[in-house]
Amino acid sequence: MTRISRSNARFQQWEALLHNRNKRLRLGEFLVQGVRPISLAIEHGWTVRALLYDQSRTPSTWAREVLDRVGGERVSLTPDLLRALSEKDEDAAELVAVVELPPDDLTRIPVGPGFLGVVFDRPSVPGNIGTMIRSIDAFGGAGLIVTGHAADPYDPKAVRATTGSLFAVPTVRVASHREVLAWVDGHRRSGVEFAIVGTDEHGSVEIADVDLTVPTLLVIGNETAGLSAGWRESCDLMARIPIGGAASSLNAASAATVTLYEAARQRGRR
Repeated sequence: MTRISRSNARFQQWEALLHNRNKRLRLGEFLVQGVRPISLAIEHGWTVRALLYDQSRTPSTWAREVLDRVGGERVSLTPDLLRALSEKDEDAAELVAVVELPPDDLTRIPVGPGFLGVVFDRPSVPGNIGTMIRSIDAFGGAGLIVTGHAADPYDPKAVRATTGSLFAVPTVRVASHREVLAWVDGHRRSGVEFAIVGTDEHGSVEIADVDLTVPTLLVIGNETAGLSAGWRESCDLMARIPIGGAASSLNAASAATVTLYEAARQRGRR
């Protein structure tokens, strides 16, 4: 067990994980806060490199069980240091986990006859990524692919927005649509016929009229700019969600949620 009572280099390295994407990538780890996210990370077999806890606090039954059975380093911190890593002004999280980043490998996403996956093209808001992951989990999706220059799914705002679903839904970052299309083509050659369905307020067909019972890859565009030209050219069709009121369009995460619900409805999962 290691004890840290001041803001030393080790602590500053963990603190940087909260705000610095490059540090997360270089170190290959990110911070997880909260009972449910940590529990789901453990349940789904993610590698915990370290568990950080308050050296002055008697652990709860849950925290003691985690500390007793999960691998990785044990580090006790002073309350103020743990509070800083919890991103809370008052009560600190009981545990903060330092978790290893998984590889950005499309083979992590399972593909079969009932495949339902989502692409989020160049998202700029971490919370929207997290909300989308949560909806994919809720409606039976297989995974999320984040393409292009985008916000980080492992940003603390994104991780919190998933409420733990990040650890159940494979999430993969790739540079562009080309890598995804090569992956799709590989599965098509093996007999899985994907439909690539883009979403846009000016889509040619309403989402309820699209057959989403076949293996489907849904493509959601950037919150402001929508889909890139490359993705627009690559989609088999563009679908729209009919809306009313003064709204001109839906938030990207909301559009994904509606579309995923429609797919689940068509497939008999409500």
